[in-house]
Amino acid sequence: MARIGWYGLGSMGLAMATNLQKHLVRKTAPSLIYSNRTMARGDALKALGGTPETSFSKLVAQCGIVFTMVSNDSVLQQLVSSAIESGHSLKDKIFVDCSTVHPKTVSATATKLKEKGAIFLAAPVFGGNPIAVDGKLVFAIGGPKKAAEVVRPLIQDVMGRKVIDCGEEATRSSLLKIAGNIVTVNMMEAVGEAQVFAERTGLGTGPMEELIGEAFGPVAGGYSKRLTTGAYAPPLDSRPGFGVSLAIKDAKHAFAMAQDHDVELPGLQVSLDNMEAAREYAGECLDSSSMYGVLRQKAGLQFWNDKSRQGSS
Repeated sequence: MARIGWYGLGSMGLAMATNLQKHLVRKTAPSLIYSNRTMARGDALKALGGTPETSFSKLVAQCGIVFTMVSNDSVLQQLVSSAIESGHSLKDKIFVDCSTVHPKTVSATATKLKEKGAIFLAAPVFGGNPIAVDGKLVFAIGGPKKAAEVVRPLIQDVMGRKVIDCGEEATRSSLLKIAGNIVTVNMMEAVGEAQVFAERTGLGTGPMEELIGEAFGPVAGGYSKRLTTGAYAPPLDSRPGFGVSLAIKDAKHAFAMAQDHDVELPGLQVSLDNMEAAREYAGECLDSSSMYGVLRQKAGLQFWNDKSRQGSS
């Protein structure tokens, strides 16, 4: 088995890399080599046998397959540039990016790596941190089929429950992720609206949450729990499940693509406006579901419920 590398240990990346390292241990394969801007984030991986490497270019030199899970397009571009400029041969290496980036970034990255004899797979994921911890994410993979087949055993039933094949064109998986995010963000908005309605009318959030989970599935039910447990506005010394700024970035990618193709996204616009208002009011340490706080304010309630960071203080 080719040595596996991983860069990016945010709340999603760390959970995914942890499951991958556990898989490698079970297979008695060489340990995962990991890197991150803040290396201490990988202490849990190190405890499982992972190998730290502060230099991304040195990580790439040692690995045949390199996964990245980063916050935005510019970070991915910087990483790829550093690998190319390092002077190390990239021939036949497979780069697998699980981030949400614009299709133009995917196309440019794939072209740059192909020029160096490397292969790029776009493999964005669907699901939040709890789903990543459970290894139940959905992956959308686009890129050369042979490379995708090499990587699939590291994903299926390891980090994810399902792999959607988007074909040989890597940009298609990026498009699917952006389209999926329209559903995700609008669903969070809908769940937030329903829960504020339930609270203000006296119905109560408990019955509403039970209905949401039973009638609309575990994903919608999970979004409801982010609200009722206060995870939409977690303590300042913690990490949100999926940060509001990342969700705003993803929504803006969708708007950029929609504008290029004369598509209107009115529901997403409402959600984006509420996420931006939440960030303006309560700062960066918010989950993507924090539009709920703004919906509460519009209904005459406090931004914070009794389980969120200020409600519980």
